[in-house]
Amino acid sequence: MDIIMPLSISYDDGSGAAALAFLLILLPLFLLIALAGYIIGSIFFMKIFEKAGVQGKWRAWVPIYNTLIFVKLGDLNPWWLLVLWLAGGVLSWVPVLGQLILLAAFLYTLMAAWRVGLKLQKEAVWLILYFFLTIVWLGILAFDKSRWNTAIPAAPWARTFLADKTVWSGIPVQTPAGGFPSNPATQPGAYPPPAGSYPPPAAPPAPPAAPEDPNAPRP
Repeated sequence: MDIIMPLSISYDDGSGAAALAFLLILLPLFLLIALAGYIIGSIFFMKIFEKAGVQGKWRAWVPIYNTLIFVKLGDLNPWWLLVLWLAGGVLSWVPVLGQLILLAAFLYTLMAAWRVGLKLQKEAVWLILYFFLTIVWLGILAFDKSRWNTAIPAAPWARTFLADKTVWSGIPVQTPAGGFPSNPATQPGAYPPPAGSYPPPAAPPAPPAAPEDPNAPRP
């Protein structure tokens, strides 16, 4: 018994030291990967923001804030995303509930990505890439030849509490740009014509004036 106990303690100390050494090796690697992801993601955000006309490149380098801007460009109220993040963090200790809230936050950004993609001439199928490889999706939209175009159909949530009605300095309001048709669903007080309606017919041209009689008496 006296011989076995020291051997057991020595074995436990050796495995603990090995685990600690392994952790010390992996931790810098994880930090390096996180730093690289932050830098690459910020560059991609910066390029997309430039296309959208966002003022100030520094905005793309501020964590959380850059995602709120992205959601705002996607025609969604950015404050709801912040609420979801906070709620998910506070309730993370509750089994399932915290994870569901954070999943809802990701789906919220997915909705914004759909709108941002449409404004950069990307069909809805591109959301599959965003879902599995968000960083690749951002890189493609950042460096392809697409141009920002707000002349797209109104979002399904345009008249709900999800619609973005906030005004942030340096962030362009997402209304149709000059030269593009306006979007009735996003203009206050304007509504699209009912389905099946037609414009009124044009008025008939006025009849030609009667020729003047040369023999008529003149005053």
